[in-house]
Amino acid sequence: MPLVFIPPSLRQATNGQETVEVSGRSVRQAIDSLEAIHAGIKEQLCQDGELRPGLSVVVDGSVSSLGLLQAVDPKSEIHFLPAIGGG
Repeated sequence: MPLVFIPPSLRQATNGQETVEVSGRSVRQAIDSLEAIHAGIKEQLCQDGELRPGLSVVVDGSVSSLGLLQAVDPKSEIHFLPAIGGG
């Protein structure tokens, strides 16, 4: 099952858990599975059916440009990170 790494700012929604195993074949399905386990976390990750602005998803060490559509496999590691910007 894919493993989601919970950022420190969201751990209150997972009762302090740093990682959560979820089901799903895409980031969207993984978030839906995470929501079924920890109600309320989806609204902290998503807005209007997309990842929240300023949030990036990293799957297996690569930043995804596909967002919620990014495929995951049973051994994937999923991280949600603040997007890095600069000037």
